[in-house]
Amino acid sequence: MNPENLRFTKTHEWVSVEGETATIGISDFAVKLLTDIVYLDLPKVGRSVRQSESVGEIESVKAVSDLYAPVDGQVTEVNAGLPDSLALLTESPYEKAWIARIRMSKPEQVQQLLSHADYLKHCEEAGH
Repeated sequence: MNPENLRFTKTHEWVSVEGETATIGISDFAVKLLTDIVYLDLPKVGRSVRQSESVGEIESVKAVSDLYAPVDGQVTEVNAGLPDSLALLTESPYEKAWIARIRMSKPEQVQQLLSHADYLKHCEEAGH
């Protein structure tokens, strides 16, 4: 999956849209910032989520960070094998290391998210 075709949040989640389904994960940039990821807490299937709401956690030797829902909807699937294969976050953050799929209730929210170019600019300006 080409990151240039994805949308991003300022909190480093990415979104790929197919129909009414948003596949979400965390950016390569965030993975590099965190380094040495040791734990991932996935959202529960069936859970209703709201944009910007915490839906899980990711923990590294440096910090614990929340994972945020980029859109409103219902979690329909999670990458259940990912917590046991955390190396995928480094190896394949945009393909094999997706975190969850959300059936969007407000697909128009995706347009509010950052393009890849705007996301890179945000990271640069934020001093990361």
